[in-house]
Amino acid sequence: MRFLDGQTPHHDLTYSDVFLVPNASSVTSRLDVDLTTADGTGTTVPVVAANMTAVTGRRMAETIARRGGLGVLPQDIPADVIADVVARVGACHPVFETALTLGPHATVSEALTLLPKRASGVVVVVDGEGRPVGVVTENDCRHVDRFTQLHEVMSQRPLVLEAARIEADGGLQPAFDALSGARRKAAPVVRDGRLVGLLTQTGALRSTIYTPAADAGGRLRVAAAVGINGDVAARAKALLDAGVSGLVVDTAHGHQDKMLDALREVRGLDPQVPVVAGNVVTAQGVRDLVAAGADIVKVGVGPGAMCTTRMMTAVGRPQFSAVLETARAAKELGKSVWADGGVRHPRDVALALAAGASQVMIGSWFAGTHESPGDVLLDERGRAYKDSFGMASARAVAARTRGDSPFERARKALFEEGISTGRMYLQPGRSGVEDLLDEITSGVRSACTYVGARDLAEFAERAVVGVQSHAGYDEGRPLPTFGS
Repeated sequence: MRFLDGQTPHHDLTYSDVFLVPNASSVTSRLDVDLTTADGTGTTVPVVAANMTAVTGRRMAETIARRGGLGVLPQDIPADVIADVVARVGACHPVFETALTLGPHATVSEALTLLPKRASGVVVVVDGEGRPVGVVTENDCRHVDRFTQLHEVMSQRPLVLEAARIEADGGLQPAFDALSGARRKAAPVVRDGRLVGLLTQTGALRSTIYTPAADAGGRLRVAAAVGINGDVAARAKALLDAGVSGLVVDTAHGHQDKMLDALREVRGLDPQVPVVAGNVVTAQGVRDLVAAGADIVKVGVGPGAMCTTRMMTAVGRPQFSAVLETARAAKELGKSVWADGGVRHPRDVALALAAGASQVMIGSWFAGTHESPGDVLLDERGRAYKDSFGMASARAVAARTRGDSPFERARKALFEEGISTGRMYLQPGRSGVEDLLDEITSGVRSACTYVGARDLAEFAERAVVGVQSHAGYDEGRPLPTFGS
């Protein structure tokens, strides 16, 4: 990457301070762009769901991996739960979604509780042998008593798709055509008559574009985080034994002795998966963490939507400059960096990759989706949202220190650098994390075509970046739309 006309910025820059300049390009289609990363994580799109309690759980990790990204499970999840999640995500089908299921005698109330857990909007009603006998949507549950049983409201004799036909070469288009012809948004998928998943029209299309992030055995990948306090080696070993695809050694201030000690302990286990560590914002921070054993360094202090570090402490660094400097240092060492935080739009993801990041970690942006943990709530105007909170907030600290004495937990709760509750609204009609992935990857692919790059390495090499004023940034924003 270089700056336009040899500009040398005299102050640090964040994503809104800069723009990409179009180059001569021979890349004629966005689908000609390869978004596979080269940092050893096995992802096929450069997106990581952050290790935040309000962001990444089993559903998020499964969905992100199916579309080529990576979910990182938070450090406050017990190791036995991590093992269960890793096993369940790994066993998920690379094309079919995991279906929400209930029996015929379950109630409408149960269905309405379950429906917001996934973006498909469908519950499959199955008999005692796991055979689909109907489907239920939110529309089916309207204007009926909440204790009505599902066999009374479900759509009977639903369209059912055969797994073997979809898995055959070219099988996705006929499946899409069948769904479209039957005017069905989604349909159960069966093997030998028993339910194995769900396929939506959009899911069939996505599976022709995205390549799952799977290991050599075909299991979907999922990573997990470990902190720098307590018995780091024991926690890391438990996660490795569980089969995680990556270890993220995580703390807000990564350039400190305890992080270096923790990294050495983890490296002493000889992990056969990438070790990620952070967070830092300087080249020296990268060098020190790499020397202690990191394969990938996580970059960002204070840019997150739920983070108050910069306002509380004045510590941090504008994210574009932080990524640019650290990525160059990592490249010299044959390592990589993840840009963690500060992205609000697909353009920001593209700029982080142009600055040299191998992946972009996204937190709060993904919190407002069906796949994130937590329940969908309604505000005073009936708008759907999910509760989100920062990982340095008093709420998150209380969760991480549940094993401490009440006195110690109360003391630690006095020091917080994050928001303990925030509303992340679900976008009407685009409320799944896959919808956001479509936006992000579409923007990044288009950015690559403008730059004339066919892959991410070429994108970072060819990118030309200019510095703009706030007015320049505003000029690029679409005007609000008006109408009744």
